[in-house]
Amino acid sequence: MHETRTYPEGVPSWIDIEQPDLPAAMAFYGGLFGWSFESAEGPHGDAAYVVARHDGREAAGLAAHDASPDAPPTWNTYVAVTDAEAAAQRIVDAGGTVRTGPVEAGRAGRAVMAIDPAGAAFRLWEAGTLAGVQAVNEPGAWNFAYLQTTDAAEPAFYTRVFGWEFADLGFSTLIRAPGYGDHLAATVDPHIRERQAGVATPQGFEDAMAWLAPPPADEPSQWHISFTVADRDDTAAAAERLGGRVLSSIDTDWTRDAVIRDPQGGRFTASQFVPPGR
Repeated sequence: MHETRTYPEGVPSWIDIEQPDLPAAMAFYGGLFGWSFESAEGPHGDAAYVVARHDGREAAGLAAHDASPDAPPTWNTYVAVTDAEAAAQRIVDAGGTVRTGPVEAGRAGRAVMAIDPAGAAFRLWEAGTLAGVQAVNEPGAWNFAYLQTTDAAEPAFYTRVFGWEFADLGFSTLIRAPGYGDHLAATVDPHIRERQAGVATPQGFEDAMAWLAPPPADEPSQWHISFTVADRDDTAAAAERLGGRVLSSIDTDWTRDAVIRDPQGGRFTASQFVPPGR
């Protein structure tokens, strides 16, 4: 049995995607990551919603939803909150927009759909029985969220709403939730600091939960996600066999990444962790 992974306020805790053909989406992601699926009540009134499981643990949500030709499916990032109404009010006070919610998802929890001042959509999750994603940071599971924007005012908005810190590391900007490392060390990951020290991660990385990055060329501000994979090239090849398309590949100091578009247009990054010197 795995201990339940919980998420303190301000930490991304759930991901899902809405697609026109739910069975086709299940076939693609199930084939790519080995996920299984079970029906659930969606966090925003979906007619059909399934929870993907990785090795029996919650990995993501997939929903049936008619997509607009001008708005392809997008992976949604949910940020954990303890009080959905209070967090929604902070969003409005900081200059963002609340589109819907809080919306009940049965006993699982409550969701809010919001837009930040630069136009990037994100969501809030007030957990009930669904604490959030349970399979993380392993091949076939969610790894990081990315705030892709060129708006210099974005950090101030998220700092005001969630208390986030933005750290320029030179090669990229890390987004931290202060105290998250302490929470992990006290719950599901007691050796987080020792393990990270073994691969010389940047200072404060135990609080890391997202990255700030520019969006793809000619695209608006948005949230993006990455999944951990064992081998970037093998995953890219499998995605294309399953009907997806590899949009780009890049090697960084820490990862080997491929941006992949699924058959219905949803985009994500497959990321292979390769620490320096290995």
